[in-house]
Amino acid sequence: MERARILTNSILVCAPLMARSAEQMVVDMQSAKAQGADAVEVRLDFIDSFQPSHDLETIIRNKPLPVIIVYRPRWEGGQYEGDEHTRLGALRLAHDLGADYIDVELKVASDLVGEVKNKHQAGGKVIVSSYLNGATPSKEDLGHLVARMQATGADIIKVVSNADDITELERIFHLLSRSEVPVVAYSLGERGLISQLLSPKFGGAFVYGAMEGNSIPGLPTLDNLRETYKVENINSDTKVFGLVSKPVSHSKGPILHNSTFRHANYNGIYVPMFVDDLKEFFEVYTSPEFAGYSVGFPYKEAVVQFCDEVHPLAKSIGAVNTIIRKPGDGKLIGYNTDCEGSIAAIEDALKEQKSINGASLNSPLAGKQFVVAGAGGAGRAIAVGAKSRGARVIIFDIDLARAESLAQVVSGEAQHFESLAHFQPENGAILANATPIGMHPSTDRIPVAEATLGSYHLVFDAVYTPRKTRLLKDADAAGAITVSGVEMFLRQAIGQFNLFTGREGFSSSHLFHFFLAEAYCLLH
Repeated sequence: MERARILTNSILVCAPLMARSAEQMVVDMQSAKAQGADAVEVRLDFIDSFQPSHDLETIIRNKPLPVIIVYRPRWEGGQYEGDEHTRLGALRLAHDLGADYIDVELKVASDLVGEVKNKHQAGGKVIVSSYLNGATPSKEDLGHLVARMQATGADIIKVVSNADDITELERIFHLLSRSEVPVVAYSLGERGLISQLLSPKFGGAFVYGAMEGNSIPGLPTLDNLRETYKVENINSDTKVFGLVSKPVSHSKGPILHNSTFRHANYNGIYVPMFVDDLKEFFEVYTSPEFAGYSVGFPYKEAVVQFCDEVHPLAKSIGAVNTIIRKPGDGKLIGYNTDCEGSIAAIEDALKEQKSINGASLNSPLAGKQFVVAGAGGAGRAIAVGAKSRGARVIIFDIDLARAESLAQVVSGEAQHFESLAHFQPENGAILANATPIGMHPSTDRIPVAEATLGSYHLVFDAVYTPRKTRLLKDADAAGAITVSGVEMFLRQAIGQFNLFTGREGFSSSHLFHFFLAEAYCLLH
């Protein structure tokens, strides 16, 4: 995505307010300011028994920061169902009283914009908005729409869509980076989240964030914008990285990677990418600005075919969890950091115990029965890693053919997942859960019979939300060493950081301790 102009970040963080009274709007404005908002969008159509003169004076006279006054009619997705004359009169009054911005729909903008600007040439600015039904239009159609909006004399134009697919957002980024007037453009819903997060990079005028306790679908919170993403630091040179997954809302990756980028003084942003179709995603996002990806459930195996090159370890595993776009030719290179991340976490826990009982030069996994629940991307990485350390691997999966395929790779044994409930492991065996069982919000299940947990020397759970899963609690009660998915998450993330930034020389010990501190803060 080439940019027609150099973009600088002068974006304002705006909190939408939908209180039921003018007095509560004033309270909420103060709260929004305290939470990091630069401006607020006041929705008059949510105020019960709205009285224009009294309520607007209350709001504008007591505003602690710039206000955008919106009075959205039902026909444009709002709550107002009265006559247009009254509605537009309230917007005129808001402008007369000194509102910093009024928001006017394109359908009625032509006359109103000229009228209020002629009346108060040095007054507040006018935003002309358009809420689109259905999929995001093509770049050409968006261009025509923007031309019509500019022709009204708008100071700022605002375009909001409902994206059915993350690939639609590339058209929004194109619009933001090419417009000759300030633009607010984003898409609603979980698939549209990155249109908010990346708006500062592509030149957006506002980015919207929800106040604490006022969740709005598709909007990040003010705290996320200020603390996790630090939107004020994002500019046109910021490299974009993201988690390609479905779903993505559970991931702690953005908190960890973004804080690490800042710690290392690297100009990058890591965002959650809700992807429905890998092929379309990689066909659309070809710009070098999208520099790399983590790959999560359920795509670690399927994504291999979209890589131009695959690292030998990832090829042997048959799964990729990290992709880097080569700066020169744009080729996508696939890697796997799950393998060493998981096995190192397990070995470290066993070595810590052995430091008490006497150290060994061999891997503590050598010769051990190693039970893997799940033969997906994470399971494949764990199984290959265990085999490389000399363990005897048994794989359980709901797809027996998939388990058998992995068993061939690691010279192991395959069984159907249902048999795991009755499987009796050898004393001193290792159990690794590489399924989503136990992940938030379904936290009350475990993949094995509770009675068998006492036979395992160590139990590892790749799930890290919650940090202490029921499996780990039960295993701990049975006397097993337990290793949280957080430990794997940390180690694989360090590998990803090195690949993302090209900073292999960055002290891994220093980085690990930073990651560790960040991870325990965010998971407690």
